[in-house]
Amino acid sequence: MSFLKPSYLDKVKKMRTDLNQLEPQSLVDAFLKYPPETFRIQNSADFLPFFTTKFNLLTTLDAADRKKIESFFAYPYWGKLLNLSTCFIGTTVSEYTPLSSDISAIEMSLKLKQIAQNHTLTIIKDLPINSPLLSRKENDFSQELITTAEKYGFISVEGQALAYVPIDFKDQEDYLSRLSKSRRKNLKRKLKSLDNLNIEILKTGDQKFQNPEFRQQLYQLYLAVYEQSDIHFDLLTPQFFDEILLNASNGGRVFFYWDQEILVGFNICFEYQNNLIDKYIGLNYSLALEHNLYFVSWFINLNYAKQQGLNFYIAGWTDPEVKSQLGAKFTFTRHLVWIRQPILRFVLGKLKHLFESDSHWHEKMQELKHE
Repeated sequence: MSFLKPSYLDKVKKMRTDLNQLEPQSLVDAFLKYPPETFRIQNSADFLPFFTTKFNLLTTLDAADRKKIESFFAYPYWGKLLNLSTCFIGTTVSEYTPLSSDISAIEMSLKLKQIAQNHTLTIIKDLPINSPLLSRKENDFSQELITTAEKYGFISVEGQALAYVPIDFKDQEDYLSRLSKSRRKNLKRKLKSLDNLNIEILKTGDQKFQNPEFRQQLYQLYLAVYEQSDIHFDLLTPQFFDEILLNASNGGRVFFYWDQEILVGFNICFEYQNNLIDKYIGLNYSLALEHNLYFVSWFINLNYAKQQGLNFYIAGWTDPEVKSQLGAKFTFTRHLVWIRQPILRFVLGKLKHLFESDSHWHEKMQELKHE
């Protein structure tokens, strides 16, 4: 549900977001127009877009820690207390929080504190830390915002690991040669699945997407992935996918994997600012596992980026350990959190390390490399 009707959203004057955006503006606009279920969107000319929803504090916890807490006595009853009214600055369809050079770090921090009075939690999510995918200006501004907001009482929490691959290899064989011998052997075996698959790449806006039944089929495969996930936070709507699939000018590339006439899975990416941004996937799970589609699609995307002369393949936040084994590099983010109640602020401030699982994983991996 949105504060504003979709027909009106298009007419609202919006603040220019010219920093940190790795994806086309049309993707952010689709999120604002058709937000995920339970999200309430606010978008205006005097501040950045933000949304409010109920947020479970365990959502970003390491899976093992989360399951341990959920196993405690009477969790179904007292666990409801962990669902807090939360305001998020940013979107869930952008890798980073889009910022604006039209508003200073001090002005933004003061505005955030004003908004925070109405919510238990206020979070500005996914601020880049020295990201190689952004300009120095963008990285400097984010660092200035983090430093300023901390002075105003925000808690800084390590964010997730964004996977990316520089397209600096000659070909697939060269890329594989950079991995260990055992991984090369394993991946070459999995890539034999390509012999039984037909690959189709369509631009968004293609005539094929005019068929509502086909779009509904794609949405069902997206739902299968969502329901399989450990994290259930931002359930995107069919209208959101209609908006991006029917848009011929957003740089969207949809990769289809067919076993004869059966759709095994698809992958929606965006070609933007000379990068390939991997965004959404839909799977027929039993066939996708049989065809090693996760690994096959990784190399299809890399090969496409190479053929197009792109700079980076940006592979998203999930499954960092698997992506590391596939040769990805990582860049990290920071979240800024304001907690309205002083007691809760004190408690969560002491426990913030529990919410930094990606950072702990990466530190451990770096230590193992140097042993």
